[in-house]
Amino acid sequence: MSANTAANASTPGKPRTEDIRVSAVTRLVSPREVKDRLSASPGVLRQVAQQRETCRSILRGEDPRLLVIVGPCSIHDPVSALDYARRLAALSKEVEDRLFIVMRVYFEKPRTTVGWKGLINDPALNDTGDLARGIEVARRLLLDVAALGLPAATEFLDPIIPQYIADLISWSAIGARTTESQTHREMSSGLSMPVGFKNGTDGSVQTAVDAMRSSRSGHSFLGIDQEGMTSIIKTAGNPDGHLVLRGGRDGVNYHPAHTADAAAKLKAAGVPSAIMVDCSHANSGKDPTRQPEVWASILDQRASGRSDIVGAMLESHIEGGAQALEGDPTKLRYGVSITDACLDWESTAALLRG
Repeated sequence: MSANTAANASTPGKPRTEDIRVSAVTRLVSPREVKDRLSASPGVLRQVAQQRETCRSILRGEDPRLLVIVGPCSIHDPVSALDYARRLAALSKEVEDRLFIVMRVYFEKPRTTVGWKGLINDPALNDTGDLARGIEVARRLLLDVAALGLPAATEFLDPIIPQYIADLISWSAIGARTTESQTHREMSSGLSMPVGFKNGTDGSVQTAVDAMRSSRSGHSFLGIDQEGMTSIIKTAGNPDGHLVLRGGRDGVNYHPAHTADAAAKLKAAGVPSAIMVDCSHANSGKDPTRQPEVWASILDQRASGRSDIVGAMLESHIEGGAQALEGDPTKLRYGVSITDACLDWESTAALLRG
């Protein structure tokens, strides 16, 4: 009997009270098997470890450079993503004395209602939900990005996914919709890289501050091990959490008064006063042409002595704007986001060089 059939079988005369609304259960290969098939070399793993330490040094104020997380809102096409990565890797060498650039390689997309959930969940872009393929496509792309010497950043949404790809991630995010989630705070307490917590969708900075405090502590929770077995996970706590300001329903929160208020909240809570500003999302009104305004404010505040503003985030792709995922995915325009609208590559490069 297959796993799918077994999940939905019932015993004659015995009422069925579980899995009533589950249409299928398909077993995934274990993280160990995926990593054996798509393995990272010792050199790549040393590179990731060093890139994580650079991020930590910037967050601690020991490295004066600006930590910049830049790249597509989401990855939907590995070919254009790698094209973008090659451009970004070359540019990062030009500006490495001032900026430490990490590429956004976001594979999971939280949805307010429904919609495409990201490359891992739906790599074919047709709602077939082939997660097994999605995990392998994601890991292969991360290996390709690492081969360019470029550090990768992602948002972790499903708490199982880190077991498959976290060894290749230098910086991670917990999004505005999940910062308040106990599950994601517990997961963050065990992640091996720095974690940026976004303020809530309502603009609440306190939500992210509470998440930072929680993730700094050890937790015990259910998860899977490298063999894919359900396990009790015990964590030691993650001291490398920090705040990401992304605006909220009431508007922006990147102006000096906003960042000063956020710094005061961080200090009062006894957590690191390291702030990253997201130039997109509510801070730009989801208008990519306004991201340079936010970027300019970040640089002005740092020039005025605000050393607690240590990072910035930009949503950028090869071509500007966005396109809808409708009908045949092969008809999508190359290098154009299918989620949030992005800044085009030429404007991004000019911004970073400037």
